[in-house]
Amino acid sequence: MRRRARLLTQVVARLAVRELPGGGRAAQEGQGRTHERVVEIRRALERLGPLYIKMGQILSTRPDLVPPSLAKELENLHDRVPVVPFGSMAGVLAEELGAGWAADFAEFDRGAPLGTASLAQAYRAVLHDGRAVVVKVQRPGIQAVLRDDMRLLRFAARTVGKGAPVFSASMDVDAMLGVVFEAMRSELDFTQEAANMDQARGDAERFPGIEVPHVLHATPRVLIQSMAPGTSIRDADPTAFKDEEKAAIGTQLLAFMYRGYFVSGTFHADPHPGNVFVCPGGPTTVIDWGMVGRVDRRMRTSLVQVLLGLARNDGQTVARAWGDMGRPTPWADFPGFEQDMAVMVPRIAAASLERLNFGSSLGAVLAHSTQRGIQTSPMIALLGKSFANIEGSVRYLAPQLSVTDVFTEQMRTIVFAYAREAVSEEQLVQSFMELFTASQTAVGDLRSIVHSLATGSMTVQTNAVQRKLSLVENRMDARLRHGVRTLIAAVAVGWWAAHRRTP
Repeated sequence: MRRRARLLTQVVARLAVRELPGGGRAAQEGQGRTHERVVEIRRALERLGPLYIKMGQILSTRPDLVPPSLAKELENLHDRVPVVPFGSMAGVLAEELGAGWAADFAEFDRGAPLGTASLAQAYRAVLHDGRAVVVKVQRPGIQAVLRDDMRLLRFAARTVGKGAPVFSASMDVDAMLGVVFEAMRSELDFTQEAANMDQARGDAERFPGIEVPHVLHATPRVLIQSMAPGTSIRDADPTAFKDEEKAAIGTQLLAFMYRGYFVSGTFHADPHPGNVFVCPGGPTTVIDWGMVGRVDRRMRTSLVQVLLGLARNDGQTVARAWGDMGRPTPWADFPGFEQDMAVMVPRIAAASLERLNFGSSLGAVLAHSTQRGIQTSPMIALLGKSFANIEGSVRYLAPQLSVTDVFTEQMRTIVFAYAREAVSEEQLVQSFMELFTASQTAVGDLRSIVHSLATGSMTVQTNAVQRKLSLVENRMDARLRHGVRTLIAAVAVGWWAAHRRTP
């Protein structure tokens, strides 16, 4: 940990020196100097390694935290590292697969790897039955590096939190780090990544042309999987695809990702163009399932309402659903946030993918909510990154594809999935218990208020009583709202089932 702390100190010190008068080119002014500064920050994050790169990529979707010039530059973050000689990687293969690991393959390309990153390197190999496979090998010692970095960032976040309580009330940095660390857990254990791929493959079966590699063998540090045909969507030649094929690829990719966001609750958190492979007339394969996010049911439903409000040019729905996903600070200005959405949302509705994506839209909403004192769920940062990545990937082949049109088309599938979940026995029992608990809690709170009035203590406890009344109202409102949604979903499914049977 000391070694990583020393490297972090050196990198930060180097950036600070450039800002001093006479340091480097610090005397330069204007746009050129601004560009040089943000490039230096991006390079510093790349030097620090995978965890800082991931955090930088997330910050690129957070206009409430970084200026636009830096956010734009952070979109260019790449995991560029020197290739580790195969001799060092062979040691990992021997430890994970046994000393005779080479006998398991008919061919194994020990030269230049297919891909290289801070966490792992991937090699091409051929099995004895003729199948081409990818062997992903974790870099030696990388787990210790990541764990040290996580501890350092946690310490820094908590130090900032104690020293800047007002900032922490609007932005829970420690919670956001926790979301990112949890999402990266699979990158430290390839058996978990294999489980992610198995789950995603089940979802992919619903979407023609979308595939997830098959896992042939997995250990914590070695993953053997089928090879994706074609090239990355970034390197593909758009002229090799028919127009209808490009539109189909973009539509199915977005629909597949929407299912992860809104139905299964498990989504690929890093679907950048290098992780999407395409080939003319062949499948579209989504690879590298090491970084995965998970969203609970209530947040999924609120997020659907946010995006539906964006698609339908309904700023009030966006503001209300966004508020459900977060919590207000003591100085929150919710009416001001509603006004912000009334102005912003009309500019978003019905735009093509060439001019707009949901990822940038979530970032814009997030900037307004933070400014108005509404703390948003830390998961939004990871979701915004994933939205921005997949829509950026689709843009390479189908820039004119309307995100809102694809989302609207998928709403029927999403709503019916919610409805089926709402009328399940477990969900009905949970909804009843929530309503029952809310009513019991409210009775106790109201008794306390009546007691304050009866004893005459209201003259000195007016503010406390008002806060308690507000708390009761909010608690009842949230749980009753959830119960009503469940009942509406049940009625919708019943109506649909009845009419489905009608000739």
